[in-house]
Amino acid sequence: MGKSTEPKLFDVTILGAGPTGMFGAFYAGMREMSCKLIDALPQAGGQITALYPEKKIFDTPGFPTVVGKELVENLFEQASQWDTKFALGERAETLRRVPAPAGEPDEECWVIGTTKGDHYSRAVIIAAGIGAFRPVKLPNEDVNRFEGKGLDYFVRDIEKFADKRVLIVGGGDSAVDWALAADPIAEHVTLIHRRPGFRAHDTSVNKLDQSGVEVRIRHELRELQGDGQVERAVIFDNQTDEETTIDVDAVILALGFKADLGPIRTWGLETIGRRYVRVNNKMETNLPKVYAAGDLALQEGLEPLNLIVVGYGQVTVAVNYAYVAIKPGEKVFPGHSSEKMADR
Repeated sequence: MGKSTEPKLFDVTILGAGPTGMFGAFYAGMREMSCKLIDALPQAGGQITALYPEKKIFDTPGFPTVVGKELVENLFEQASQWDTKFALGERAETLRRVPAPAGEPDEECWVIGTTKGDHYSRAVIIAAGIGAFRPVKLPNEDVNRFEGKGLDYFVRDIEKFADKRVLIVGGGDSAVDWALAADPIAEHVTLIHRRPGFRAHDTSVNKLDQSGVEVRIRHELRELQGDGQVERAVIFDNQTDEETTIDVDAVILALGFKADLGPIRTWGLETIGRRYVRVNNKMETNLPKVYAAGDLALQEGLEPLNLIVVGYGQVTVAVNYAYVAIKPGEKVFPGHSSEKMADR
């Protein structure tokens, strides 16, 4: 077997293979930087692949609407046109500053320790989304015992709800989007929310009003029933406590997710609260040649805007400043993509 041509020391390693990370890998290729992407999930795409592959996304430039998994496929293709390395199914656990490998011009570099080994890099961009996340569950064993038996917390394949009676619990974007997606194919969709109004985008709520989804506000889930599989749901009006039992084949609890930075919190990074890494306007953290972009990056004094399009801009800034950090004297501005691609 021939000797691997994969460099031991990469110019930049991006932690997180979601949309922000993959677009960062593309931009690193534009700057002719060797790049590796590391992600704990076995597939690229981050939260979209894990939680929302069937969700329609409306705020991606150039796409009036795009399904999550299609966006991921396009981003993967875009990143892969360079010699980008993907290390998937590896959880980053440690980040240490160490002497650079022998024969390298750098005196020091970063080593990222994962569940499968060490990765060496001149610069690091943390684009790990919301970090470690887990779904919010109801403190109700009469509901939770049906996990995997008709009760789900997110939708990987909307087609599984074809011709079924579906109950969705929640009032945010995910709950409304999944209700709208299931409506054309399900036998019946019921959406309940404990509050009088929805937190979803106005456009989605307007579509909900025009759909065939049965909406019950100020309603909550009290109990699920069934013999080994969910068959019925007991819901109640939280103003009157009046109960209603409805026949269901599937239940989706879209109550959000609890996020935490996980091992990232132990790396010596300055943080804001429990889920944000502090950055400046160059997307630099307090550690040398370590940057952050996307949902976990936050500048002091700003409100978080956890949008895919914001992550694209942030990681572009991070890549270009990482480039000049490892190549002193070079320009931050990368040139125009049309010129770069014409030279290929």
